[in-house]
Amino acid sequence: MPEDHENKFRRSDEDRAAARGVPDTPQTRAPSYALAFADDDFLARPDMRPIRLQLELMKPELLMNEAGVKSTIVLFGGARIPDPVNKAQARTQTLADLTKYYDEARTFARLMTERSLANDTCENIIATGGGPGVMEAGNRGAHEAGGKSIGLNIVLPHEQAPNEYVTPELCFNFHYFAVRKMHFLMRASAVCVFPGGFGTLDEMFEALTLIQTGRMARVPFLLFGRAFWEGIINWQALADAGTIAQDDLKLFRFVETAEEAITALDDWDDKGKKRKDIPGR
Repeated sequence: MPEDHENKFRRSDEDRAAARGVPDTPQTRAPSYALAFADDDFLARPDMRPIRLQLELMKPELLMNEAGVKSTIVLFGGARIPDPVNKAQARTQTLADLTKYYDEARTFARLMTERSLANDTCENIIATGGGPGVMEAGNRGAHEAGGKSIGLNIVLPHEQAPNEYVTPELCFNFHYFAVRKMHFLMRASAVCVFPGGFGTLDEMFEALTLIQTGRMARVPFLLFGRAFWEGIINWQALADAGTIAQDDLKLFRFVETAEEAITALDDWDDKGKKRKDIPGR
């Protein structure tokens, strides 16, 4: 930890270490005596929720800043879509068919990471939910390219453990979905959504709503697998009903392959005009 010449007070980590050496007495064993910032039970109290929200916002922010992460390419997608080598273990035929998107996510992440490394920048770092399925594929592709990637994990009853390909110092764990979703989008220069379930749909629609309402800058927004997305969502019916504008259908594009996605990113702009770069590169 660098010395802070402006702060003449004793550091908190010094006091925490010193507190371990105090005499063992009824007073020092009392919960009230524990240092507030080192007291897990105190921090977990319901009325400390505002502090926990702030901590979950600040910890990844500070560590990503220290790692030099300037922008990210976000990959959303299903945790239950397996690596094609495990296709036979898929619980449904549809999941078995969707394993091709594991490969596309892996290839896309590898190609984008290779591009970032060639430019010697900390731009367009792959960011996923850090779990299995499509998330694993994204982190895996970045790892195979020799680059870093981010995993924004969350505590869940199932499927919550981080995959082995997330860069360890960029692997984060969350309690609050809302703060996690903020970190997905705060640095996003593009959003790529692969087939998935409730979690993927939640992340996709939240991001689209932020862009639609102007609460977030418009960025390239790609949906992998037109047949899947048009099969579960009647996009045109939303526009025909007037619940969204016809122009809202231009907020995203369908792609099928990693190569098609990269071309779409390179050609993207708000008005459909060709462009050379995606934001943040």
